[in-house]
Amino acid sequence: MSAAAENPPPASLTPRLEQILQSLPDRAFAARLRAVYLAAAQAISRLSDLDLVKYETPVVDASPDLSLWEEMAPVIRDTVMDVNGLLNVIREQFPGAPPAEPSASRKGAADVPGLLQEGMTRLAQSITQLGEAMRNPSVVSDRWQLLAEIQRFRSDYREQMSQLVFESASSFGEVSRAQVVPGYEAEVKAAVTVRAITSDLSRIVAARLGKVRDAKPEEVLWNAQQLQTELDAFGRTAAYRNLRAQDKRHIVEARAEIGALALQTAPERQALVTVTEGLDALVRGLSAMNQRQLLILHDREVWAACGVRLERALSQSNKDPVASAKALAEAAASAQSLYGRDATMDAFLRKARKLKLATLTGPELLATIESFQSQLAQLDVM
Repeated sequence: MSAAAENPPPASLTPRLEQILQSLPDRAFAARLRAVYLAAAQAISRLSDLDLVKYETPVVDASPDLSLWEEMAPVIRDTVMDVNGLLNVIREQFPGAPPAEPSASRKGAADVPGLLQEGMTRLAQSITQLGEAMRNPSVVSDRWQLLAEIQRFRSDYREQMSQLVFESASSFGEVSRAQVVPGYEAEVKAAVTVRAITSDLSRIVAARLGKVRDAKPEEVLWNAQQLQTELDAFGRTAAYRNLRAQDKRHIVEARAEIGALALQTAPERQALVTVTEGLDALVRGLSAMNQRQLLILHDREVWAACGVRLERALSQSNKDPVASAKALAEAAASAQSLYGRDATMDAFLRKARKLKLATLTGPELLATIESFQSQLAQLDVM
C-alpha cells in the first residue's frame, strides 16, 4: 500500500456538516456526533485510496493462483480494520438503544442514535460477508475474481458509510449528499471521468470495427496494430484505473488476443473482426454505469442547472446578446460533465468544445440555444 494510504491526511468535514454540528444546542451531543463523522470521513478516505492496477496481471490465466492472496492479505486486513474503526467509534459514542422520547432541546437528534445503530449493524453484517467470501476457494484462487470481490466490498462499505452520514445529517434539515458526505465530490468526479473516457473509447472501437470489416488483406495487420495502440492508450487513463476488475479482465483478454494477431505476418481478417466485435460489445456495455445512483443524482442536478441557464440565455438573446452568449457558454461548460450519457448529446458537446459560444450573436446564437434546449429535453435523466 502507498505511503499516502498508510498515513492519510487528517479527516475533515464539509462546511455544511460543520454548520450543522455548530447549530446543535446540545454541545456534548454535537461532540459525540462529530467523532462519528470524523471516523466515517477517515474510513471513506482510506477505503478509496487503493490502486488495484499493481495487483493486476497483463494476462488471464485459468490456473489457480494463490500468490495474489498473499499480496492482498494486508489490504483485506486493513479494510476490516478501517470498517471496525468506525464501528468502534459508534459503539463508544452512542452505546445502547436510542432515546425513547425526543427531547425538545434536541430537534432531530432523537432520530440519530437509532440511525447510527442501524448503519452499524449493516456494516457489521457486511464484514461477516467479506470473511465468508475470502474463505471461498474459487475466489481466493482466481486473481481477477479476488480483485473484483475486494473492490466490490470496499465500494459497498464506502456507500454504506456515506448513507449513514447523509441520513443522520438529514435529521437536522434538508441537505444534499454533495453538501455533507465526505469524499462525495471526488467520487462523482471520478465517475464522470470514467464515463467520458469510456464513451470515447466506445466511439474509437466502433470506428475501428468498421475499418476492420472493410479492410483489404494487406490492411488487416495495420488495423490490428492500431487497435492495440488504442487499447494501450486507454490502459494509461484514469478511467481504466477506476474500472471494475471484472471489466478490466475482459479488456485484458481482448488486448491479449489483439496483440497476438498484431504479431502475425498476415493475420486473418475474420479473426480480427471477431475479437473487435467482442470488444465493441464489451465497451458499449460499460454505459451501464449511467444507472449508478451517484451519476443519476449528479446528472439531474446538472440537467436542471443547464436548463435554467439556457432559459436565461434565451430571454436575453435579443436585448442583451453578450449576456445571453455568456449564459450559453456557461451551460455548455457545465453540461460537459454529462458527456457519455447520450450519443446525440455527446456529439453536440464535442461540437460545442470547438465553438466560441461566448462570442455568438444573432441567428446563430438563437439557433444554438434552441438546439441545446432540444438536446436537454430529450435527455433521459429521470
